[in-house]
Amino acid sequence: MRIAVFGATGYAGRHLVNEALARGHEVVGLARKTDALAGRQGLVPLAGSVHDAAFVRQVAADADVLALAVPGKKGDEGVELADSVPEIGAAAAAGGCRLGVVGGAGSLHVTEGGPLLLDSPGFPDFVKPEATSHLRALTALRELPAAVDWFYLSPAAFFGAHAPGSRTGEYRVGGEVLVSRNGMSTIGGEDYAIAFLDEIERPRHRRRRFTVGY
Repeated sequence: MRIAVFGATGYAGRHLVNEALARGHEVVGLARKTDALAGRQGLVPLAGSVHDAAFVRQVAADADVLALAVPGKKGDEGVELADSVPEIGAAAAAGGCRLGVVGGAGSLHVTEGGPLLLDSPGFPDFVKPEATSHLRALTALRELPAAVDWFYLSPAAFFGAHAPGSRTGEYRVGGEVLVSRNGMSTIGGEDYAIAFLDEIERPRHRRRRFTVGY
């Protein structure tokens, strides 16, 4: 497939690019600065923004999958991913491609019927704005017309460059509740990418959010 990865130079985006290339897919790596993406076989670097509707339509017209590995809010500019979701969804539907989103863990429930992770005691205050922005993006996805084929994959609570983990090739799948083991909810970057590409290649969660963890 031809997979367009927005945010290809970020933590999650880099892992998606690597996994997709390893599986033999053609990848379009999209970022504001693409120097780090140059020179890799099967990877086409392309500079642009997911918040540029005309650019997204252009990319979607020649892709099988749009993968968004971008923040819920774009830095100090305050541009919300949720505000761009309707245009991104329309571009995906017009281009006949699937939309996959690297989500946040903050919008997951800690336990069945329990509070959201972002509302739980001890959730870092500095993370709440981004977690809340990604929750708004998820809400916007759920409001898209039925013609838009999307999925939103929330990682475990501990996910990112601060907790990269080691590749195991294994993960467990959940729905709206954090996947945890022995009180810990975590997933490594490579294993998250495996789960994301597995969903692309063998769709099981159409127009749904799901989560993965060890």
